[in-house]
Amino acid sequence: MKFRPCIDLHNGQVKQIVGSTLKDISDTTSEKAETVMPAENFATDRPAADFAKLYERDQLTGGHVIKLGPGNDEAAKAALAAYPQGLQIGGGITDANAKEWLDAGASHVIVTSHVFQNGQINYDRLEQLVSIVGKERLVLDLSCRRQPNDPDGPYFVVTDRWQKYTDLPVNETTLQKLAVYCDEFLVHGVEVEGKRCGILQDLVLLLGQHSPVPVTYAGGVRSEEDMDRVLALGNGKVDLTIGSALDCFGGDLKYDDVVAWHKKQNADYIN
Repeated sequence: MKFRPCIDLHNGQVKQIVGSTLKDISDTTSEKAETVMPAENFATDRPAADFAKLYERDQLTGGHVIKLGPGNDEAAKAALAAYPQGLQIGGGITDANAKEWLDAGASHVIVTSHVFQNGQINYDRLEQLVSIVGKERLVLDLSCRRQPNDPDGPYFVVTDRWQKYTDLPVNETTLQKLAVYCDEFLVHGVEVEGKRCGILQDLVLLLGQHSPVPVTYAGGVRSEEDMDRVLALGNGKVDLTIGSALDCFGGDLKYDDVVAWHKKQNADYIN
C-alpha cells in the first residue's frame, strides 16, 4: 500500500476543497459552464511545481494533479515539468488532448467524463482513448457517491466535477469489466472528500476485494488511524490519497509523518 500525493488546482491555484460543493452555472449568453466557487479548506499562492518537487524529493510516485475547471493548464504543466513521469494528470482529459499531457510529462492521464455519454460508458470513446495512449498509461476515475434518496444503496460513478450521476455502479462487475481498458482506478468517495470526517469503509473494502488492477482511494482521511484502517480493509491493495488533512494543506496531519508511514509500509521496495 502506498501514499499517493495530490495537487488539486482551481483557478490556477493549489487548493483543497470540499468535493461535494463543486457546482457549475450556465452562462446563457456563451453557452458555456463556469464553476461556482466551492467550499475551500485551503488555498495558497505557493506554486504547484513546489509541491511536485516536494513529492519527488520524498520519492512518492503515482500521485495526481487534478484540474478543477478552466484556468489550470499553466500550473499543471509546471508541476509535470518539475516531476517528469512522477505524476498523473486529470481534469478535462479527452482523446484530443491526452497525448499532449503525456508529452508534457504526465505518467498517466486520468479520465471520467469523456468516456461517459447520457449516463453510460461510451465504449467507442474508451477504446479510441486506449488506442491513443495505451492501456498502460490510462487511469479511469470511478469517483462515486450514493443516490440522495438511497443513503445505504450502491455507489454510482459521478462525472462533470462529480455533479452528474451515471448509471454505472461501483461493484465487482464494473471493476472487472473496466480493468481491461486501464492501468489503474482512482476513486474519490465524493460525500466525504475534503471533510476530514473518516473514510467510507464499505467502499474501501469493496475496492480491496474486487479491483483487479491497482486502485487509489481518496476521501475523508483525518488521522494515521484512518490510514491503518485503509491498509486493513483494503488488505494492502488499496493505495491512499490524503489532501485537506495534511499540514501542508492546512490540516493537522503531518506530511512528514505520512511519508514516514508510507516508507515503513514499503520498506522492501524503497532504496
